[in-house]
This record gives sequence, C-alpha cells and structure tokens, in this order.
Amino acid sequence: MSVVIVDYDVGNLRSVQKALEKVGVDAVISRRPNQIASADAVVLPGVGAFAECMGNLRKYGLVEVVRDAARGRRPFLGICVGYQMLFESSEEFGDCHGFGVFKGKCVTFPKSGEDHHKIPHMGWNQVKYTRRDPLFAGTPDGSDFYFVHSFYPQPTEDITLGATEYGVEFASCASKGKVYGVQFHPEKSQAVGLKVLENFAAMVRG
Repeated sequence: MSVVIVDYDVGNLRSVQKALEKVGVDAVISRRPNQIASADAVVLPGVGAFAECMGNLRKYGLVEVVRDAARGRRPFLGICVGYQMLFESSEEFGDCHGFGVFKGKCVTFPKSGEDHHKIPHMGWNQVKYTRRDPLFAGTPDGSDFYFVHSFYPQPTEDITLGATEYGVEFASCASKGKVYGVQFHPEKSQAVGLKVLENFAAMVRG
C-alpha cells in the first residue's frame, strides 16, 4: 500500500506522517508528480492561506496531478486548507480558485453580531454527523476534534458528512466518492483523530 502526503512547502507534513505511522501506514512525503500519480492514496494537508497553498502547488507543477488524484478513483484525504482547496473557490484574499471537486466556496466567519466568536476558530469542537460513513466508524457522534481556521466551506451539493457550530453551522467534513475532506486536524485530535486515519487506511487497503 503506497500513501503519498503531498509536499508543497506547507507546515504539519511530518505530523501527518507520524500520525499515519501510528496507525500502521508507511506514508511518503513527496512532491514528485509520478509518485503522486501512482500512489494508492493521496493526502493533501494544508496550513496557512488558501491562495498561498494553491500558488505553491502551481509553483511545483502539482495542480493537475493533485486534481486528477481528487477525481475519486482512489482514496483521497484533504485536511484543513487541503479540504478547502477541494472547493471551487475561497473568499480569502479575493476570489481564489480551487480544484472544484466539491461544489461551493469557502467564506470567512462572521465578524460582528451577537454570535461573534474569536477568529481563527482554534481549539476543540464537536462534529455532529449528518450521515454515517466508514471514515468515522468507531467514533461517537459529537466527538471533539481539533480545529485551526478562519474560513469555512459552504457546499452547494449534498456532500456533508458532519457539521460543527462556531457562530454558524458549517460542513466540517464532506465526501464525494472516495474523496474526503476534513476541516479539523486528525493528526492533532488524539485518539479520535487517529481512529479517523485508521479508517482511511482501511479504505486504502480495500
């Protein structure tokens, strides 16, 4: 089983790799297009700004190979900004285009009104499942995961797996075919996050 974590100069790659190692996956960090194209599964982490992350993928010539990997023929997991980039666009620093695998866009949290919350959304928060999925097998509904983000996805199609409340309710995880995205960081979410990665590994193994 070959799992590639896409290397495009964002943080947290080694943390994701170590978390996968804990659940028995010998994942490789790589920016080699042929290695990504031939992998059994691809993981796209993301830390920082949407536009910068997309720009780095373009800089390393990885946009097309990652887009192809996210078309659903094999397991794919986008984490945090890696999840957001699966959508059509983001409002961050203007209207930035993503991969368009998921229909919808990413928007900022409300900054005023009685539901005002500190931005970024940082820390532990619940994910309430809107439908059960193998990715969350063995994890209770309402499990706490660790989040760090200032923008959130607004899907315009029925892909949401779970929702989280932070001033507004947003789609904190979604899927289409074999393509999954999670707004939280499973690699920072202790036992419940490792269980999600273990379930993803089980899908890769078939």
